[in-house]
Amino acid sequence: MTMTQPFPAPATSRLERGRQALAAIDGEAGHRVVAALADIAPDFATYLLEFPFGDIYSRPGLDLRSREIATIAALAAMGNAAPQLKVHIEAGLNVGLTRAEIVEILMQMAVYAGFPAALNGLFAAKDVFARAPDTASPTPAP
Repeated sequence: MTMTQPFPAPATSRLERGRQALAAIDGEAGHRVVAALADIAPDFATYLLEFPFGDIYSRPGLDLRSREIATIAALAAMGNAAPQLKVHIEAGLNVGLTRAEIVEILMQMAVYAGFPAALNGLFAAKDVFARAPDTASPTPAP
């Protein structure tokens, strides 16, 4: 796997690319989201695998770290997607972002999305960090 084309070529089905991307990016958190949809909207779970993960995340051009930086920033700026933000903060850790980098991404949102969005994002990160093992150095104090 290369970082710019991390998943199988387009000849692979969208669904299979999506499953592979979800496993590599979101790990268990992603599988929980898909499983939670099984009894209410299994077709939506398929769409989730095919479009964002099978089509978008699998495109060449950006590595997974860059894609997760963009996703974390967008979800934090939206201000109404805390569960998804937490999944993608965990995904950011899975693809090599450090806690310090995630904190900086969320602090940057204060400039463009306002302090409430940045605060909510930082508290979401705090929740994720409390559950996730710290494999890197601790986040430096300001």
